[in-house]
This record gives sequence, structure tokens and C-alpha cells, in this order.
Amino acid sequence: MTQDSAEEWVDVGPAAELALSEVQQVTVGSTRVALTFKDGVFGAIHGACNHAGGPLGKGTLEGDFVVCPWHQWRFHRVEGHGERGFEEDVVPAYHVRVVEGRVQVGSKPHVKRAKKPHEPHPLARPVERLPGKPRVVGFSTTVMQKDYPRFSTSEHLLEAALKHAEAQGHETRMVRLRDLNFRACEGFYSKGARACTWPCSITQMDPNDQLDQVYEALVHWGDVFMVATPIRWGAASSLYFKMVERMNCIQNQVTISGKVLLQNKVVGAIITGGQDNVQAVAGQMLGFFGELGCQFPQFPYIAHSRGWTAEDMARNVESVQANDELKAAAEELVDRGIDLATRLIATEPKAPPRAGRKGRALPTVR
Repeated sequence: MTQDSAEEWVDVGPAAELALSEVQQVTVGSTRVALTFKDGVFGAIHGACNHAGGPLGKGTLEGDFVVCPWHQWRFHRVEGHGERGFEEDVVPAYHVRVVEGRVQVGSKPHVKRAKKPHEPHPLARPVERLPGKPRVVGFSTTVMQKDYPRFSTSEHLLEAALKHAEAQGHETRMVRLRDLNFRACEGFYSKGARACTWPCSITQMDPNDQLDQVYEALVHWGDVFMVATPIRWGAASSLYFKMVERMNCIQNQVTISGKVLLQNKVVGAIITGGQDNVQAVAGQMLGFFGELGCQFPQFPYIAHSRGWTAEDMARNVESVQANDELKAAAEELVDRGIDLATRLIATEPKAPPRAGRKGRALPTVR
């Protein structure tokens, strides 16, 4: 008995029409299949990528390899094996034939799925807090040239807060975002909820992306986070937003996996600027970190602004440099954060389902 007579075939459409696309998704029974066409030959492999289940049928073709649209894993369009160096990663492959102008795909794969063992990313390890006093991380989001630094009012107050925490016997870290080389969020979540992975897909794919230092400090090392930003056109700095957009991978773990990565973490904000809009900036920052599962001390931010009309910028700097009350406020803010973190660490965290996004009927007020 020949292969063709033994195999069960599924008609997926007219060959002339299907040949117009290099890669497309078709259905064989209830299975999504990536159908390809190149040099007059059709190929068919399973539509789910080995990595995170990305839709190979919505990918692109590079040479003889289908490129997953989620994270760019590559599989041979006919044989199903991975690219050079990853041949042990295999997706199921199906026989294809053309009969009377119709494309038919075998109902069962002739090549089975195989997954090469991959070492998990270091950030993917279980979150286990090390013993000791609460540890404090400062995040400075001021943008400036590395070779020609200038005075930053928000960073000045952040440094005062960290120095004060150190004097109380707490370990601290300063993360200056301007010193890190990291890519902007590329919207993997917009492709599919599971396309946004932990750690971030960019971090997994790009060994030169340095936002892993932020993830390490947030998820594994720190307990108290002081986030400092200048006001830029009524909002936090561009570096702040570049950082927090990449934190979608942290929040997304709650909604797709029920996993809260930030347990018993405390956030405070330091906001300075030559223009006003302090409360709006603080509201965005606190709202965002609250969405990640963080807690806030009483009076969770300090701020300084001389208002919209204060265009004598040199005085803005001088007013912060010489202001002992602002420095004391920064020290008190970190004290409040440490106090709350100390109490939270002593408790067993209980995460709300889906980070509070699960719909609930509101109680009737009588």
C-alpha cells in the first residue's frame, strides 16, 4: 500500500489561491497548521510554536524557515526542525499534495513534536526573599548625557533617601536608568496575552538588553522602591515610561498565570519639576505600581515644584539644593516605606484573584 493511499487527506483549498501567500494558517480537522508555498512546493507544519505557542501560520518566511511572529523562533517549513543549532526543537510536519488543483494535507503528522531542553532564564527562578532587613532600591529616571552629567533635583533627593536608609543599616541599590542600554517595549502583549512572557520576551532574546537589572532588583532583591522623576510636560520622564512599559510582563503574570511576582513590596515616589502637575504625575505612578501589586506607605510621595511660570531654571535647582526640609522629607518617606515593608514581610501575602480585575457585583447601599 502506498503512502498516499494509506494516508487520510484533508482538503484545505484551491492551490492557485493558496499559492498567493508564502505563509498562512489553515485548519486540518481541529488543528491549526502553517501552510507555506515556495518554489512551487507546498509545506505544512503545526501552527503552534514550541516556545510559547505562537501562531506560526501568521508568521513570515525566511529562506526555508517559518519565523514565529511572537518571538522569532524558526522552524523548517517542510521538515519542522529548528534552525541551525536548534535542530532538536521540532514542530510536527505534515505531508502535502495537490490533487486536481486542490491542496490536501495529511490528517496526521509524519514528524512528531520534540522540544530541546532549554535552561530557564535566571530571572525565572522562584521568588524567595532572603532574610535580613528590608532592602531599598532607588530608581532615577532623569535623562542626561553620561559623559556630561548635570545636577538632578529628583536624583539629589533620592540619594538623600538611600543614604539615610544605609545609615539605618539597610542595604541599598541605586539604578540610574540612563546608564542602562535597554529596548523599548515592543508590544508582544498586543499580539497575544501569552506572547508577553516572564521575564520579558526582549530580555530572553537579547543578551545585551540591560533591563534585567531592573527586573532583578524589583522581583528578587528589593523590598522598598523609591522612584524619582522630574516633571516633563506635565508627566513623568520618558525614561520612566520606557521602564514601566517593559513591566507589563510582571503584571501579565497575574492575569494569565495567577502569579504575583511582587509580594510585600513597597513603593514611594519623589517628584520634582519646574512646572506643576504633581498630583497627576503621582497618581499615574501610584496607580501603575498598585496594578503590579505593590503597597504604599502613608503619604506615599514627596514633591517640589515652583509652578508653571517659574522659568528661571537655575533657581529651581538652587531651591532644592539648599532645602533641608525636602531632604528631611525624602528621609521620612523612605522611613515610612521601610516601616511598612517590615510589617508586610512578617505577614503571609494573599493575592486577590486576577489582581482585582475579576468582575464582582457591587454591594447594594441601603
